Amino acid sequence: MVLTLVGHPLSTCTRRVALVAKEVGIPYEIVPVDFAKGEHKSPEFLAKQPFGQVPYIDDDGFTLFESRAIGRYLAAKTKSPLLPTELHANAKFETAASIEYSNFDHYAGGIAVEKVFKKMHGLEGDSARAEEHWQTLQNKLKAYEQILGTQKYLAGDEVTLADLFHLPYGYTIVQAGYKPFETPNLKRWWNDISNRPSWQAVKDSA
Repeated sequence: MVLTLVGHPLSTCTRRVALVAKEVGIPYEIVPVDFAKGEHKSPEFLAKQPFGQVPYIDDDGFTLFESRAIGRYLAAKTKSPLLPTELHANAKFETAASIEYSNFDHYAGGIAVEKVFKKMHGLEGDSARAEEHWQTLQNKLKAYEQILGTQKYLAGDEVTLADLFHLPYGYTIVQAGYKPFETPNLKRWWNDISNRPSWQAVKDSA
């Protein structure tokens, strides 16, 4: 049965799920949510995603929300090496996944909100706030450069979900004119993950 992905095709989190589905070979059908009509706040939607955010999936009656949790679920379902199961490898993966969520997502996402998403809704972004996020992100990425100087990917020498989870917001801020991945190891890593066929297939629309 084809996986149902309920979300907006341009949403960063919806594209994160679509990316993982492409990586692990799970076909999906996207059911678009109309934000303008408030479909994400309807009782029917809130029954499946109580926070009123996209996306959620329906996998033959099993529903799940939160894009990273969905990514882990799809990788686990297909026994993909993107989600390591060996004890030490899994610990390194969870460390890398925490790095993405704690040290990248908030700051890159904050830039995206101020410089991209608000403009899409006809609002004026806060340039000072975007600059604060940018300065913090640049400092965080110094640690990335160090980590990637000793291994190919964030969890070791094999790509994992932790690397791929960076793609939606990383791509968004690059498109907005920022250059976060310019130091040698970061540039190598970003070129590697951002040119994967899975991401190229969904980078502009799930």
